[in-house]
Amino acid sequence: MNRRTLLGGLFAAASVPALAACSSGITSLDGGGSAGGGGGSSKDGVTIGTANFTENQVLGFLYAAVLEAAGVKTKVRPNLGTREILIPALKGGDIDLLPEYQGALLHYLSPKAKATEEGEMQNALAIALPAGLQVLPYGMAEDSDAFAVTQETADKYGLSSLADLKKQNGKLVIGAAPEVKKREVGAVGLKDVYGVEFKEFKSLDSSGPLVKGALKKGDVDVANLFTTDTDIVANKWVVLTDPKNLIPGQHIVPLIADRKADSTVRKALAELGNVLTTADLTELNRQVDKDKKDPEDVANAYAKEKGLTK
Repeated sequence: MNRRTLLGGLFAAASVPALAACSSGITSLDGGGSAGGGGGSSKDGVTIGTANFTENQVLGFLYAAVLEAAGVKTKVRPNLGTREILIPALKGGDIDLLPEYQGALLHYLSPKAKATEEGEMQNALAIALPAGLQVLPYGMAEDSDAFAVTQETADKYGLSSLADLKKQNGKLVIGAAPEVKKREVGAVGLKDVYGVEFKEFKSLDSSGPLVKGALKKGDVDVANLFTTDTDIVANKWVVLTDPKNLIPGQHIVPLIADRKADSTVRKALAELGNVLTTADLTELNRQVDKDKKDPEDVANAYAKEKGLTK
């Protein structure tokens, strides 16, 4: 196995002061909630939260499937929103577990982080996470941010890399989820690293129907998508290369509260991480987005097929 193999049993907990980026905003999805104590036990069940896009919902239900198979009661709260909501909710006790992405999570916690290799990012996350939270070993599957244009736009403006966008400063419109406007892996980083300035930023969604529809219709010139989105290949869109490595690796990594991170949870999620591949994840996304299947049904069928559940 190569360096993308799971880092078994890494980091029991990260006990560092909470970063400013995580200390503001919504602290309880229900208006109450508390951090809760405990020595790491899932006997009372685990509540799994997910972000507001297809893939993260599928991952949340996959987590639930393997945990239920291991004897852990679960509750899934899908489509809760962005990290700005999810991380405080995890700290506050509204949810206990969250499917995350290494590089994106690291840049959220530490916007100027330089780590790009999987092991380095795992180390950096252990240091950057607020007290009471930890990352479990990352899995094989990976889904990175991508900035894509239509073939027509690529030909018209001579675009093949993010660096080429600078030549069209003030002319192009970018479409992405609202939070991308303020993120390092987004408009901020594109300006800081590549010197890119857009004519307009259109707040749409995360690799969803709004931003993809806008790209098809020409309402935006550049779209922020995910590399596991099957529409990229289907529409022959051009993913701009990233010669300066603005976009870090994005292996799937469970983010969990210490209070629930016992050996049963660790083992179940590690088994899933060792089985789920990027190709698998792409196919599961396709089943939900194209075949209009339910994310929970798709996740359960996959877990059963792979022998993760009975």
